[in-house]
Amino acid sequence: VQLQASGGGLVQAGGSLRLSCAASGRTSDGYAMGWFRQAPGKEREFVAAITLGRSRTTYADSVKGRFTISRDNAKITVYLQMMSLKPEDTAVYYCAAGPIRSVIYDLRLQTMYTYWGQGTQVTVSS
Repeated sequence: VQLQASGGGLVQAGGSLRLSCAASGRTSDGYAMGWFRQAPGKEREFVAAITLGRSRTTYADSVKGRFTISRDNAKITVYLQMMSLKPEDTAVYYCAAGPIRSVIYDLRLQTMYTYWGQGTQVTVSS
């Protein structure tokens, strides 16, 4: 599975951006796809995720109500609509995908994901 992320850029605080992650290769409804981000000097952290089968979504508390993750199964593409952006949202954003291997799972864990895309830079100016 290969992941291609796009849509990053520079935006003023309060603005919006939409990130896209296109997957190619072997995925199925048994997969989850997610977004993580890493700010300079910080560890990579979970942002949002969605299961491709039932479209179950999970968000980090810091982005709830501002970010929306969605998917287009026909294109095997996942989107991250980011609104009301804040300077603290500045980071390199990575998309990830992986098979859901058990009944109980946590989409926030990086270990859930087998495949990672290249990052896309999001910069929010104050």
